[in-house]
Amino acid sequence: MKSKTLYLILLLMLAALPATAADAAAMAARAAMAYDKELYNEALKLYRQAEKEGGSSSMLCYNMGNTCYRLKDNAHAILYYERALLLDPSNGDARFNLEFVREKAQINDTSGDSFFSDWLGGLVSRLSSNTWATVAIVAFIAMLLLAAVYLFLDHVLLRKVGFFGAIVMLVVTLAANACAYHMHSKAVNRSDAIVTAERATLSTSPRTPKDKTEEAMTLGAGHKVQIVDSVNNAGTRWLDVRTPDGQRAWISAQDVEVI
Repeated sequence: MKSKTLYLILLLMLAALPATAADAAAMAARAAMAYDKELYNEALKLYRQAEKEGGSSSMLCYNMGNTCYRLKDNAHAILYYERALLLDPSNGDARFNLEFVREKAQINDTSGDSFFSDWLGGLVSRLSSNTWATVAIVAFIAMLLLAAVYLFLDHVLLRKVGFFGAIVMLVVTLAANACAYHMHSKAVNRSDAIVTAERATLSTSPRTPKDKTEEAMTLGAGHKVQIVDSVNNAGTRWLDVRTPDGQRAWISAQDVEVI
């Protein structure tokens, strides 16, 4: 497991930061030092204070995930790695550690779709909405240039290149826009959650199961679910969730944390 120990750089940057940001950076630097000394409980406490003071970031969530892993809290390690990737899908270290912890905890959160669907979903999730939007803009400009080649040049081969190239760039533009919308919606809606209870019993209705007939399934800590709806019942908030393999059930909000 890698450790991002950037506290020396952070300390040098403090003077140029506003007071609140400087406090958060100082806490993150202290947390990194505590982590290096294997004081993981103290490190996690300081990282959470830094997040409260200065807001979250992909690197901060990555470091918190590493710390939770060292504390043998795989569920929260997965949660923070997922948050790191939500904030920055290109964070390869967070992606590697997420896969490592899931494999070690024997958690398989694949959708059950075909290999191509899972591969395509993974590919789309590797770039942020802004990056996909940039790809769409570049592809659109390339489409216009290729269309101009087709319309205004007389060379047959160049006209063919312009015609078919413009079609390809049109497809890329549309696909990149769709990916950008998907990633933006994913970041804004934040409907995914991680089971943090050691073992959560899901119900067929929004209430504690009275007997086995009302139990839909059980999920261990670290599994991912998608929140579809929520209701309050007898002072408890219940979430209608969908598992990666498509099953629907109700779970107490106390048993999960939203990514």
